[in-house]
Amino acid sequence: MTKEVVLKYLQKHGQKIDHEIVKDTGIDLKELRKTISELQSKNLIQTCTIIQHGAKGKLVEGIQCRIAGYTPPAAPGRKAPAAPPQ
Repeated sequence: MTKEVVLKYLQKHGQKIDHEIVKDTGIDLKELRKTISELQSKNLIQTCTIIQHGAKGKLVEGIQCRIAGYTPPAAPGRKAPAAPPQ
């Protein structure tokens, strides 16, 4: 069940760091990281390790995740592509 929750969350919210996923879904960090590893091994998500500056200059290491091969729909109001030169 955790896998489905994580996949739906990433599809709805896009690229997120593991600490944000934990905060928004209530899943335990240790369980989430195990789930992330499983999803990555099945090529359902892509990940990278990042280090951010947290509160009071403390470094926070996390895993950034996104759905593999997912392209979100175009935002409303985008301009049409440029016409080829004549």
